[in-house]
Amino acid sequence: MPLLSQKEVLNLKLGCIPLPDLKMLSKNLGASNIGTATEIIKTVLERYPNEKVIDEFIKEKYSKRIQERRAIISDEDLKKELLKVKTFSWGVVQGQLDQKIQTEYVRRIVRYENLLNNVKAKLHDDVTNYVICTWFNHWTTVLIEEHISTHRMIIPTIKNIKGIDIFFDGQPFDLKVTYLPRKYNPIDAVKNPSNLAIWMYENQGAQRFGSDNRLFVVLLDKDNPERSWELKRDFALVFQKIDNFFDKETVSEKDEIVFTFRRKTYTAVSKVLIITK
Repeated sequence: MPLLSQKEVLNLKLGCIPLPDLKMLSKNLGASNIGTATEIIKTVLERYPNEKVIDEFIKEKYSKRIQERRAIISDEDLKKELLKVKTFSWGVVQGQLDQKIQTEYVRRIVRYENLLNNVKAKLHDDVTNYVICTWFNHWTTVLIEEHISTHRMIIPTIKNIKGIDIFFDGQPFDLKVTYLPRKYNPIDAVKNPSNLAIWMYENQGAQRFGSDNRLFVVLLDKDNPERSWELKRDFALVFQKIDNFFDKETVSEKDEIVFTFRRKTYTAVSKVLIITK
């Protein structure tokens, strides 16, 4: 997606607000709050609303969502729980657990007792490792995304919209917190982050394909890439790097990239923050 106009971005911001909240905002802006979300958004835009008022409304609603999560577990307690993870080994390729069960157990083993013994001997550990890695990635990402979304330069979404997690410097972005791909050269990644962005667009899975604008937060332990997962929970360092990035970065035409996927060419706006140790 190329750079969008202010009106287009404002339309997207309003579209990322759940209908009950959208009705409340519309009423606050003195516009009609009757009808579908599309109708209400049209009515609001016709009044040329103050975008800062909309931004503040969204950030307030997002802040309440964080408070609800913190009522379940505080930031500090969650960080302590994440420190309990001692090893990070998937045991099975992410997203292929069911396939492994089918091919290595269900369709290969014909005797019931052998099935139970094999499950206890191997599959139990594979599933446990898989769940731990998935759990670790989820909750570290939650803390990182919450920190990003509360930055003064960021407007988060408060409704799940495919391809949009945040608005930064007037443009929508899909936020991706990830590790440097194993096949990618770390030195080249740091020197040419735009090439890394193109690589990640072109090597994404077909089922998850998207050409939306993306903001990549890439974690890399340069001395030991296999331990980059530990860097993800070094929140003091990660948060500092994130704040420095958004304090100084802007979005412009120089952030537009062109990539090819299945013989089709796409244009997207991409920003890359590589956090190294």
